[in-house]
Amino acid sequence: MKFKKSLITGIVASVAASALLISNTAMAQKDWPTKSITLIVPFAAGGPTDSVARLIAVPMGQSLGQTIVVENVNGAGGTIASTKVARAAPDGYTIYLHHMGMATANALYDKLPYDPLTSFEPIGQVADVPMVLLAKKDLPPKTFKELEAYIKANGAKITMANAGPGAVSQLCGLLFQSRLGVKLTNVPYKGTGPALTDLLGGQVDLLCDQTTQTIPYIKDGSVKAYGTTTLKRLPAIPNVPTLDEQGLKGFEVKVWHGLYAPKGTPKPILDKLNAALVKALNSPDVQKRLADSNIDIVPAQKMTPAGLKAHLEAEINKWGPVIRKSNIAD
Repeated sequence: MKFKKSLITGIVASVAASALLISNTAMAQKDWPTKSITLIVPFAAGGPTDSVARLIAVPMGQSLGQTIVVENVNGAGGTIASTKVARAAPDGYTIYLHHMGMATANALYDKLPYDPLTSFEPIGQVADVPMVLLAKKDLPPKTFKELEAYIKANGAKITMANAGPGAVSQLCGLLFQSRLGVKLTNVPYKGTGPALTDLLGGQVDLLCDQTTQTIPYIKDGSVKAYGTTTLKRLPAIPNVPTLDEQGLKGFEVKVWHGLYAPKGTPKPILDKLNAALVKALNSPDVQKRLADSNIDIVPAQKMTPAGLKAHLEAEINKWGPVIRKSNIAD
């Protein structure tokens, strides 16, 4: 009889403790955040991704009532930072901004210690940076159609610069060659800066690069622009046609950025983070600063967790075959 009474007492105590834990957890999520939040960026300070992170960190922090501190964790194409975030406590105090490298990692690296689709909670897509197919200013073709014929006639004699293995400029170049059914001589550099410098100097023929650093050179005639990698013409360079409208249907490459949290982060916290992100992206100041940098605000449906997840899945399916076919991961 005493055993039965003791058992019942233990069960009641256990239920009460569980209820208290649930209550405390719910209260903690309701009061979140109560301290500063760390926003991890997988690249060096001053780069394009870091700039986007710092642009949204301040207004998001203001909405949440806490400071968001940007931490740069460099190395291995973003995999070091991704691993750190995947192993972080899922309490909302660690969030992560990464570009399209999140979608290419599985194809570029063997045995990742995380899975881009299952190790993170998507918060929302942040921004898109368009790209342009460029050439040295004295390359003979005057139009894209002439360029196509020139490439098919000269093949490997033509050099195409890129920022190194796995870089977006390389992926864009490989997709371009794949669509034309040609193989050019690809020249890797340690970053788009030196690649663009050599294009400006006439040492290489072609380069696919972001608009954030190429618009001034296009406008002053330092380089030739054969087409944008967007489906609509860019307001900053309206006279440059898209590759899509010139025959490469559906050709679209943008350096997109997404915001994530570690897997298991509670939904109430994710909802607060998403609301703060959406508010920041819709603020006139942020929109003006992004526009001044030729960075596109994404549509509202992509700012959602579901929108980012769907985009990530589509990009993995898009780039995986391109990377594996090119053997750049070897």
